[in-house]
Amino acid sequence: MFKNLKSDLPASLVVFFVALPLCLGIALASGAPLFSGVIAGIIGGIVVGIGSGSSLGVSGPAAGLAVVVLAAISDLGSYELFLVAVVLAGIMQIVLGLLKAGVIGYFFPSSVIKGMLSAIGIIIFLKQIPLAMGFDNQSDSVFSFFETTGRDTFLSLAHMTDFVSIGVIVITAISLTILLVWDNVLAKRNKFFKLVPGPLVAVIAGISYQLIFSDTTTIFEITGKNLVNVPVPDNVSDFIGQFTFPDFTQLGNSDIYIVAITIAIVASLETLLSVEATDKLDPAKRVTPTNRELIAQGVGNTFSGLVGGLPITQVIVRSSANVMSGGKTKLSTILHGFLLLFSVLLIPRFLNLIPLGVLAAVLLIIGYKLANPKQFFQMYKLGKSQFIPFVVTVVAIVATDLLVGILLGLAVGIITILINSYKNSHFLHMEDVSNGAKKIKMVFAEEVTFLNKGAIQRELNTLPPNSFLEMDVTKTRSLDLDVLEILEDFGVTARNKDIQIKFISERGIFENPVSYREIFGIEVFKAAH
Repeated sequence: MFKNLKSDLPASLVVFFVALPLCLGIALASGAPLFSGVIAGIIGGIVVGIGSGSSLGVSGPAAGLAVVVLAAISDLGSYELFLVAVVLAGIMQIVLGLLKAGVIGYFFPSSVIKGMLSAIGIIIFLKQIPLAMGFDNQSDSVFSFFETTGRDTFLSLAHMTDFVSIGVIVITAISLTILLVWDNVLAKRNKFFKLVPGPLVAVIAGISYQLIFSDTTTIFEITGKNLVNVPVPDNVSDFIGQFTFPDFTQLGNSDIYIVAITIAIVASLETLLSVEATDKLDPAKRVTPTNRELIAQGVGNTFSGLVGGLPITQVIVRSSANVMSGGKTKLSTILHGFLLLFSVLLIPRFLNLIPLGVLAAVLLIIGYKLANPKQFFQMYKLGKSQFIPFVVTVVAIVATDLLVGILLGLAVGIITILINSYKNSHFLHMEDVSNGAKKIKMVFAEEVTFLNKGAIQRELNTLPPNSFLEMDVTKTRSLDLDVLEILEDFGVTARNKDIQIKFISERGIFENPVSYREIFGIEVFKAAH
């Protein structure tokens, strides 16, 4: 595990600096104690990181669950009761993993997964623009990348100039310059710049900027929500006092189980989608064991609920930051969890000096890499069957939310498959023979189902009288009863229209067959079904 430490350690720093404000922001958006988000980040990094089979996936509090959490806390009446639901959801996920339900993730088309990545990149990029401008009148859900609608995002963009901070714009510009020059120029010239991550340098520059301009009452001062805000305990008792524990006295409350089932399903689905997306980003193309991932997530959620943390999933924002920063193994995930722990224990006041503009700059780079315009051109070149589900997924996620967008993309992908199946049931070739008669050759596909019934029937009905039809089913391994009935009916039509039929199958060649069922053989037909 430690042989890639020189790559994993810098990546863990980047993930840490991305994860810290997200943990706090998601907790804020969920209506939960801020510290609960940090707890979930620590457990997601250390506990889930150790148990997971994912090399690059990073787990933590899920932005996609923020609306569920907010509503659940309100409906249950207390955060302590909500924690019981989190514990139960974790146990349910463990059971799902043991039942090998992780295979669900493989039923999502590649075009939908790639669309999800690009959409998330666009959302990440758009969400950072107000932060980069110093928009300090943001709603609690400013960090919630997935649960807010596209309308909320664009409203923030429309009003961001109402609260511009010159200081934030300056530090964002400085940070972007550092990140771009560090990766594209300096890192290519000297090994030293590869060892020291650009985001760390940007964070140091941001802290230095804040130390210089804080309390100066100038336009360059950064204050309020434009700074990281980590809870600062005065002593060990204060730190322990930040933990909240579940109230198991209400285990008989049916509402708790409804919330638990909801969390288990949504968290598992988001995890499996993130696993699929992260595996596609992995340069080594390693495959994560999904059943083991569900078990690891279940263990993480059980622990998180027991000590006051938010629900956990594998999250694509932090996972993509890990990949883009050069992470090689799960060590980077585990180290980022320890960094979160040490930061809130040892240097909370120091962390509160970091301007959010620095973190916005880091996420702007990550968002652009995920939503690179080249990806759109590549998908377009692959054809409509790939491009249409991809674009629908992107637009739907940006306009609505993650789950709705994925489901719409999946629906379009399924429709595309059905259309292709409808078109590809057979190959038709037509040529003229003597006396103006037509010779038509129809070659059936390997699998012909009821979905192909309409296309085949249309072709047969349009055949002109006195033509010659050659039907080749030698490659066909499965022929649906619906299609067989069409062929039987066409046999009668063909005799009425003086259409000559030559039927070629593995059983031989038949001229003007009376019964197609006898040609296939009733035993063969049954076996195919």
